[in-house]
Amino acid sequence: MKDLHRMVPVGKGWGAGLARVSEGSDLDLDLRLESVVEGVLVSGTARARVDADCARCLEPVSWDELADIQELFVYPPQDARGHRVDTGVDDEEDSPPVIEDDLIDLEATVRDAVVPRLPIAPLCRDDCPGLCVECGALLASDPGHRHEVHDPRWAALGALLGEGQQDQQQLVRDTVHDDDKDD
Repeated sequence: MKDLHRMVPVGKGWGAGLARVSEGSDLDLDLRLESVVEGVLVSGTARARVDADCARCLEPVSWDELADIQELFVYPPQDARGHRVDTGVDDEEDSPPVIEDDLIDLEATVRDAVVPRLPIAPLCRDDCPGLCVECGALLASDPGHRHEVHDPRWAALGALLGEGQQDQQQLVRDTVHDDDKDD
């Protein structure tokens, strides 16, 4: 058994939706390698700095993501003398990764542990109000932001209501004027 702590650079293409781990950023690996009959069992954690854009307001947001890792890397098939043999079977998708020339390639394993943990639509905070759909203003900085919306389909009715209100106001003025004459 061997405990291993390494800081390694992140490869290309680590992202999901609006969240991503930037290429070349530091990936903190805290691993334990154990020799088992079938190969080497790698377990531990990976910590990566995630950069994202809020899905509602598009403001930048970042956090550290911690992912658990556990993968069995198997020895390649060998004959009785210890020579590698070709089994004739193509690499299957569900087969465990193979140790190649006494080396373990952890990139795919770590990426497959970190990337699925990234949210498709990250938020800067749970109650983020987002952007105004009319003008794109940031609603968090102006909570009272409003637009008066006029539906053009109701314009003709609005004009009729406006005329009716003017007629009512004229009627009220005439009534008040008539009352003044009676006094």
